[in-house]
Amino acid sequence: MAKEWGYADHNGPDHWHELFPNAKGENQSPIELNTKEISHDPSLKPWTASYDPGSAKTILNNGKTCRVVFDDTYDRSMLRGGPLAAPYRLRQFHLHWGSSDDHGSEHSVDGVKYAAELHLVHWNSKYNSYATALKHADGIAVVGVFLKIGREKGEFQLLLDALDKIKTKGKEAPFNNFNPSCLFPACRDYWTYHGSFTTPPCEECIVWLPLKEPITVSSDQIAKLRTLYSSAENEPPVPLVRNWRPPQPIKGRVVKASFK
Repeated sequence: MAKEWGYADHNGPDHWHELFPNAKGENQSPIELNTKEISHDPSLKPWTASYDPGSAKTILNNGKTCRVVFDDTYDRSMLRGGPLAAPYRLRQFHLHWGSSDDHGSEHSVDGVKYAAELHLVHWNSKYNSYATALKHADGIAVVGVFLKIGREKGEFQLLLDALDKIKTKGKEAPFNNFNPSCLFPACRDYWTYHGSFTTPPCEECIVWLPLKEPITVSSDQIAKLRTLYSSAENEPPVPLVRNWRPPQPIKGRVVKASFK
């Protein structure tokens, strides 16, 4: 059986480049956001998301994360503005988390790691298909939302309540009528840079928009994510307790801020 990538010592981020050479590329994500080295770009506009809750379709455990999948067959749930020159279609969102509350996010800010990070993945609809968009530097736009520990978030609970139906790898369940903009912070300030997917094959096709302000969820809510399994139903149980990639070298890239 071919070696499958994952987050364990034998197949984790340090090994990805063996199967996926992109993982050692010049534009890899995540990165450490060092605010002292980031300058405000006054030309950066606000971004807007207009999502159709009816486009939410299913929730899936793919053995690496839980993913909510959207109908992207037409311009239905869209991201516009900010650093983007065209509208982008929402395809899916997923989460990254750690084995304890003091880490789990992929991006970090001045050395601070958050408990989890939400990634909303969109593709540039000028490319006609997601597969084609992956081949272009401006093909994909990902909004990153940090999750910090505090009071419970009711909107996040809607997602967590569905996890019992997808405990093990390969399970999928209907997940309808959900507007992911309920998971955005009140403040829309963002950083932006050119990077990659944080999972293999680590294609370098992403305009990143990590948001400055985290949302707050409870420790119990994050703990619920760790109740998922990276193993299938018929396999020995392997809990999915961590699924984050560490920061990658910035290699001369410039990060801009939408705010002063």
